[in-house]
Amino acid sequence: MPKKRSGGGLTTTQQAAKFLGVAALSGAVLAGIALPAAGALGLAAKGTVEEFDEIPSNLKTPPLSQRTTILDSEGGAIATVYSRDRTVVPLKDISPYMQDAIIAIEDSRFYEHGAVDLKGILRAMNRNVQEGGAAQGASTLTQQYVKNVFVEEAGDDPDKVAEATQQTLGRKVRELKYAIQVEEELGKKKILENYLNITFFGQQAYGVEAASQRYFSKHAKDLKVGEAAMLAGLVQSPTRYDPVNDTKEATKRRDTVLQRMAAVGSISQSEAEAAIAAPLELKVSKPKNGCITAVSGAGFFCDYVRKTILNDPTFGKTEEERSKLWNLGGLTVRTTLSPRAQAAANEAATSKVNKDDKVAASVVQVEPGTGKILSMGQSRPYGLDQTKHETMINLGVTHEMGGSTYGFQVGSTFKPITAAAALEKGISPAESYTTDWKISLPKSSFRDCSGAPTGSDNWDLQNELESEKGSWDMTSALGKSINTYFAKLEQKTGLCETVEMAKKMGYERGDGKEIEENASITLGGEVSTPLSMASVYATFANRGTYCSPIAIESITDANGKKVGVPKTECSRAMSEPTADSISQMLKGVVEDGTGTLAGLSDRDNAGKTGTTNDRLDAWFVGYTPNLSTAVWVGDDVGEKTTKMYDITIGGQYYDKVCGGCLPGPIWKTAMTGALNASETPSFHPIAVPRAKEKEKEKDKGRGEDNDGGNDNGDPGADPVGGITLPPGFIGGNDGGRNGRNGP
Repeated sequence: MPKKRSGGGLTTTQQAAKFLGVAALSGAVLAGIALPAAGALGLAAKGTVEEFDEIPSNLKTPPLSQRTTILDSEGGAIATVYSRDRTVVPLKDISPYMQDAIIAIEDSRFYEHGAVDLKGILRAMNRNVQEGGAAQGASTLTQQYVKNVFVEEAGDDPDKVAEATQQTLGRKVRELKYAIQVEEELGKKKILENYLNITFFGQQAYGVEAASQRYFSKHAKDLKVGEAAMLAGLVQSPTRYDPVNDTKEATKRRDTVLQRMAAVGSISQSEAEAAIAAPLELKVSKPKNGCITAVSGAGFFCDYVRKTILNDPTFGKTEEERSKLWNLGGLTVRTTLSPRAQAAANEAATSKVNKDDKVAASVVQVEPGTGKILSMGQSRPYGLDQTKHETMINLGVTHEMGGSTYGFQVGSTFKPITAAAALEKGISPAESYTTDWKISLPKSSFRDCSGAPTGSDNWDLQNELESEKGSWDMTSALGKSINTYFAKLEQKTGLCETVEMAKKMGYERGDGKEIEENASITLGGEVSTPLSMASVYATFANRGTYCSPIAIESITDANGKKVGVPKTECSRAMSEPTADSISQMLKGVVEDGTGTLAGLSDRDNAGKTGTTNDRLDAWFVGYTPNLSTAVWVGDDVGEKTTKMYDITIGGQYYDKVCGGCLPGPIWKTAMTGALNASETPSFHPIAVPRAKEKEKEKDKGRGEDNDGGNDNGDPGADPVGGITLPPGFIGGNDGGRNGRNGP
C-alpha cells in the first residue's frame, strides 16, 4: 500500500513515479529523460515514436518575426516597422555574460542533461510538495525554446496562443517529444542561440538584441555582467520585473541572477558582489514602430510602401502570403524616395496651406522615364491624433493604396490628354474653333468605345468668363484653358480615342473603377489622384512613353537574399512629335498663360492649371524633362462641401482659388527645391503649327498680344525656328466650371 505524506497525498517519490508513468505513455519522452543529448538519444527516440509525425523543419530554424527597415534612395533610414521588434544575431554576437546568465537562472545543467532534466524534475517536484504549490518549474531551455516556437507561430491570434500555452498533458508530451529531436538535430550551442533570439524580454522587445537596445541602447555583444543578469531575470516574468516601471523589483531579480551565476561558477563571488553594488544604469530607447515614426515627413510614402507589399502580386499570389511576408519582417526595403525631393515636397505642401485649414494640399513627384516616385508631401501631418489635424489618408494615391474614397476631379489638367489624342489622330495644332462663351452640343455626337451615343439630350457648357468668345487654335486654347474649344476638339477626335489615350498615359480613377466614358471627361469631370496625374504628365516629359509608378528599388530578407520587387512597365502612349508638341504648347501656360505664377525661370518647364465646379478642387500639374509634379488643393474631409470662394488658406485671403494662384506657387516651390540647379535639360525642339494669320489678327483685336516668347521673356524673340507661342495668355480661366455635367 503506498505511503502517504503527512497531510495526505502522495510522497515525492510516488509523485515522480506518477510523472514517469504518464511519460511512459510516450516512449520518446522517457527516452529523452533517460538518455543524454547524444546520438543514442536520437536512436532511442526514433525507435519509440512511430505514432508521432516527423518534427516540423521550422522547429529547427523557425522563421522569426523581425523588424523591417525602410530606406530612402540614398540608404538613409525612413522608418522601422515590425509586428515583433526583433533582430536575430548569431551566438558570437551575444555577450558571454548573457549566455552564462540565462543558463544559470533558467537551466544551470543545460550542458549536462538531454532535452529533459530528470534531476531538475525531481528537485522541482520535491520543492513544490514542500511548499504546497508550483513554486518551481522544471522545463529545460530546450523545452522552453520549443514552447516559444509554438507561441511565435501563433502570432497575434489569441486562440492559437492559448492553444500553444495551455497546461495540458497532450501539449506537454508534444513539447517533450519535439525537444528531444531538437536536441539531437541542433545541438546545445544552436539551441541557446535560437532561444536567446526568440524569447520575449518585455517592453515590446523580442530577442536579446532588441532587449539590449531597448533597455541599454547597446548591442547584445557589449552587455556587461550586471546588464546581462537583469535581462536574464526578465524572462521569468517580463511584467513583474520590468525595470522601466519597477526598478526595485528588477534590481532584486538581477541580484538573484548574479548570485546564481556565482553559485554555478559562471562568475566569481567578488564579481557578483561588485555587480550587485552597482545601480541598474538603464539607458532606455523608446520603441519606434510603424510609419508614424517616419522621418522627414515621409509617413505617407512609408505607408504606400507597406500597401505595395500587401497588395502587389509580386510579393505573393494571395493576400495571406503577402501578409505573412510583411509580418515576418526582417526586410531591408530600399525605396525610390529622394531625400531632397521629399524635403521640397514637405516645404511646398505646407508653404501655402496650414494643417488646420478647411482644405488640404498634396504634392507628389515622379521621375520621367523610370516611374520612380520621388516624394509624397501633404499639408496635414501623418498620424492618428485628429486634435493635431493629423490624418492617415494619403491624398496623393488611390483608395486601395490608402487614399481618399474616390479621388478628386482633375479639372482642366485633363485637357492636354485630349490634345494628345487629337494629334495622334492627325488633327493639327492649328485646328481652330470659333465659339461663344456658352455652347450646347448634342450628346449623341459623342460615342463611347462600344459605339453607343452618350445620351439623347444636349451637353451645355461654358467658359469661365463671358469675354472668352472668339477663335482659338490648340495652343491658345491650352494657354487660356478654353472649355468650349476642348469640347469641340473631343467631339472631332472621338470620346473613345480620348479615353484610350488617358488609359495609355496611366490615368486612373481614385476609387479603382473603370474610367467612365462621358464627354465631360475632357473638362476634368473624372476623378483621379496626384500620383496618377504626375505619372500622366511624366509621359509628356518622357517624349510619349509612359512608365508605371514604383516606390521600391530593392528588398533583401533577413538572410540577405534578394526578394523580387515590382518593376516599372514602360510603353509608348504617343509618338515623340506628339509629346514634344504638347510640351511646347504647355510651355506657354507657365510663361504667359494661366500658370505664370508657377513658371521656373532657369530651365524648360511646362504645365497646366485646373479647377472644378464650385472650386472644390484646384490643381497644377507640370514638369521639366527630368521631373513631373502634381499639386492638388481642396476639401479632404467628408462630402467635399468647402467651396474655395471667399476663403482664407495659409493665412492668405482668396476671393476665389484658381489653379495658377495657389497650387501653382506650391508647384514652383516643390520643383525648385527638388531640382539640381546644375542639371537643366531642355525639351526637344519642334515647330508647332498655329492657326491662320487672320485668326491671330482677330485675337489681337480683342486686346491680346501675339507673343513669340522665349526663355528670357523677350516677346519678340523666336528661340527655335518656326516655333511660335500662343497669342494672349494674359487673363482667362484655368478650367473653372468643369464639372462632369457642365455648368
